[in-house]
Amino acid sequence: MSDWLPDTPRTLTFPTAAYVTLDGADWLASSSPHPHSVQTLWATHPTVPSVLPCGTAFDVINAPALFGRRMVDRLWSAGPGSGPVAAHRGRILLFASPGTAHRLPSLLGWEEWAHAVPPLLYHGAGDAVTVPPLHPGHAPAERAAADDALTPAVSRWLVAPDVRSPWLPGPDVLLWACVRAARCAADEEHETALQGPVPALTTG
Repeated sequence: MSDWLPDTPRTLTFPTAAYVTLDGADWLASSSPHPHSVQTLWATHPTVPSVLPCGTAFDVINAPALFGRRMVDRLWSAGPGSGPVAAHRGRILLFASPGTAHRLPSLLGWEEWAHAVPPLLYHGAGDAVTVPPLHPGHAPAERAAADDALTPAVSRWLVAPDVRSPWLPGPDVLLWACVRAARCAADEEHETALQGPVPALTTG
């Protein structure tokens, strides 16, 4: 697997916008065959998660929390950045270009590092996903938990949609991110093994 990436602008600052803008909400709603109904629901319940169909405006790659966060970190530190990203019920949802859910599994099947990638869920045409509220909750406990992207109970945006036509990674970019994340995990395990077990404390 080469380190080739598409010729896209690289942004080294990791964005952590928690709020969906009006333009971002319009883009999300465009995934539905009834966008006005979705926007009406959001206008009355902006802090409630929503279910949106995949396959038109976006696909979603659904990864275990730790591995998904590694993918996002690699995309922003050494790659072209990501599209919108959400944390939901202990999983990371990476929004991708339509068709990615169909293509990425095939690419991973040919990749030698595929065995090191944990099981991913692919949401494309005919599927739907639950997305976080446009605005995070206001309860103190929710605000405290939102600081930890890996908290299972929290549904929140890590990279919130903020434009009407966000750039979305395709299968090649996400394959690269998967491989980089798998290598990172393998390096960490190797380093831990070299350090050996922590000696037990003894009392005199």
